[in-house]
Amino acid sequence: MSETPVAPEERADAEAPPAKRLASDLDPLLECLIAVVRAHGRTLTREAALAGLPMDSSEALTPSLFGRAAKRAGLACRVVNQPLEAVNELLLPAVLLLRDEQACLLLGWADEQTARVVMPELGEGEVEMARETLQGRYIGHTLYVRPEFRFDARTPEVGRIRGRHWFWGTLAENAPLYRDVLLAALMINLFAVALPLFTMNVYDRVVPNNAVDTLWMLALGVCIVLIADVVLRTMRGYFLDLAGSRVDVRLSAYIMERVLGLRLESRPISAGSFAANLRSFETVRDFITSATVTAFVDVPFALIFLVVIAWIGWPMVLPVIAGALLVAAYAFAVRHRMQELSESTYRAGALRNSTLVESLVGLESIKALGAEGTMQRKWESSAAFLSRVGAQLRLLSATTVNVAVWVQQTVSVMVIVVGVYLIGKGELSLGGLIACSMLSSRALGPIGQVTGLLIQYHNASTALHSLDEILKQPIERPEDSNFVTRQHFSGALEFKDVSFSYANQEMSALRNIS
Repeated sequence: MSETPVAPEERADAEAPPAKRLASDLDPLLECLIAVVRAHGRTLTREAALAGLPMDSSEALTPSLFGRAAKRAGLACRVVNQPLEAVNELLLPAVLLLRDEQACLLLGWADEQTARVVMPELGEGEVEMARETLQGRYIGHTLYVRPEFRFDARTPEVGRIRGRHWFWGTLAENAPLYRDVLLAALMINLFAVALPLFTMNVYDRVVPNNAVDTLWMLALGVCIVLIADVVLRTMRGYFLDLAGSRVDVRLSAYIMERVLGLRLESRPISAGSFAANLRSFETVRDFITSATVTAFVDVPFALIFLVVIAWIGWPMVLPVIAGALLVAAYAFAVRHRMQELSESTYRAGALRNSTLVESLVGLESIKALGAEGTMQRKWESSAAFLSRVGAQLRLLSATTVNVAVWVQQTVSVMVIVVGVYLIGKGELSLGGLIACSMLSSRALGPIGQVTGLLIQYHNASTALHSLDEILKQPIERPEDSNFVTRQHFSGALEFKDVSFSYANQEMSALRNIS
């Protein structure tokens, strides 16, 4: 009877002792994490460290996920690209990334030429390694891991201590990018003054004196400013998209992790409504990554144009200020009604989505019970209500835009009227009148854009509030709780007539189980 030939490497692996085969399956970063957790007096199991991370059970822990796993034990992690000589001894132990996707835990230095390390293959046993050997295997990335101090459930709050909000805290992490956006907005609005001033000087000085050379110098300067304006606008859009993409990735991962970690007694009654509430994060994401943010950023810099108008002719600034106050007053007057309609639209959309999902999931039961008409009625009533409320909200938003446009046009007329009187008194030139007219439109432009974007703001605000309520639900592993870790369990469990039901649930999950 012939035998099937076996490859030499397969025969060697089959004949390998169990310890050797186990060592080949070790996760280097995970073993280093467990070692550093215990070095700091914390407890964490391998299963708890990897639970909920976006990876398969057969995959190894990656440096990008190391920080999220370390956070489970209350540790903060930071990856630093540095040579071995620059490793900070005050922050040891630290994890060093080695060649061939290996890692080790650096505990310290026995002397200048010998390092004290923990290798994943040896468990938590400390070994000494020559500096040259470690230098040859080190790839230049160090993971510093330090414990974070945190209060637990035994220390209740005496007063309200503001913690890091899941949304605003993530935005704050991108503060350098938003700082660059504000700086770019400042320069863009300063450059916007160049064209009106160019027009004023051409009408007042170039045309009366036929100063062609001066005209070309001014035109060259304005062209340079306009090119810089295009570059800054492009950079501002890039920085906003970059910050928005970072926030989107971080918050999407955080929201999904919290949802998967919800305690079962806190699970939603309707899966469809819950899915609609989670999908509302797209509204928040679109709001912070679109041109909406640009319009809001430009509003404070409208003061620059008011100052320039007042410098040219101070009475000319009065119609602009009055128009801005009128637009702001109308927007404030409709704010409450717009907020109510936005919340109604949000709830109606969640109800309609709940009806759709429940109909698809329970289609067989609906047909068996003959409940097609009931589900159809729910769908049509919610769709009709959503259409009616949405029409009211769009109409209210359109009125704010129309009022802003009307105010902007009226202000332009009043600026010209006031300017003509000032020209008659000799207090203003024709070029100054044209410049003030251009600057008045530029000053009211961002305010008009913001009023037209109020509907998006209220939708994003409602969605953010709904997500905040979801993320306040209790999870299985809260950060202020310490869990006992046992390597092995011995004993037996026995069930006798066990019944159990979740909170706010009429039906029992278990009934008389033995």
